[in-house]
Amino acid sequence: MKSITPCCNKTTQLKQEIDRADAILVGAGAGLSASAGLTYTGVRFEKYFGDFIKKYNFRDMYSGGFYPFDTLEEYWAYWSRYIYINRYHNAPKNVYGSLLKLLQKKDYFILTTNVDHCFQKAGFDKNRLFYMQGDYGLWQCSKPCHQNTYDNERTVKKMFLEQKDRKIPSKLVPYCPVCGAPMSMNLRADLTFVEDEGWHKAAGRYQDFLSRHRGLHLLYLELGVGVNTPAIIKYPFWKMTFQNPMAVYACINLSAPYCPNEIKKQTICIHDDIGNIINKLLILKETSC
Repeated sequence: MKSITPCCNKTTQLKQEIDRADAILVGAGAGLSASAGLTYTGVRFEKYFGDFIKKYNFRDMYSGGFYPFDTLEEYWAYWSRYIYINRYHNAPKNVYGSLLKLLQKKDYFILTTNVDHCFQKAGFDKNRLFYMQGDYGLWQCSKPCHQNTYDNERTVKKMFLEQKDRKIPSKLVPYCPVCGAPMSMNLRADLTFVEDEGWHKAAGRYQDFLSRHRGLHLLYLELGVGVNTPAIIKYPFWKMTFQNPMAVYACINLSAPYCPNEIKKQTICIHDDIGNIINKLLILKETSC
């Protein structure tokens, strides 16, 4: 296996690998958006969901999204706030924009479990993105009776503005245009998740990227990936690194990053804030020009 034994600090190592790699496959998890300021607890949560916290004692946005509300009017009051601030607001920090600068002029692809659309809002080419777990900006039939998804921006913004006492007007509750069942979020929470035409095209582009770079010097750059769904990014990145002696696996995470012993010599693990490391990498990039 190719050895990357440190001769300098890990950030400099990673900068060198970014420069040398034939291509970069980025695997992005929730930690990347958290680094950009899209937190689901604390002050931000309390600012937008204080009334729900008072009534239901929710601890964070995520767990509140699974609560069995009594009415669809209250359900969509909660979810419209959730979608509005996490999908249609810009992230407080420009971490995604900095990542785009870092990847400029590189052959890259993004595989992400994030559903907040931050990559496209930052200017990433949508043809280089695979949102595997869905999109806050899309609805689907809750059954589902068909495999289409629907843009929700206009209605969500009306829900957000017109709700009162934790309820939206009944006229804004969304129903499937085909069978009349209530609509639901296009998020991979259970077996009803709709993989629409756009999803399958993105999946095809991802497989094409892997095929075109098989056996080359590929950098698997994992950013903020946790252990909730390791089979989507983390485990495949480990496996593909192990199968390719030319590959390098890099992981940046505030939770202690790690890797199997089998790929240790091909790995760069950085225990730090993602935005902080990206800024350091950009400084190194500028000083080397």
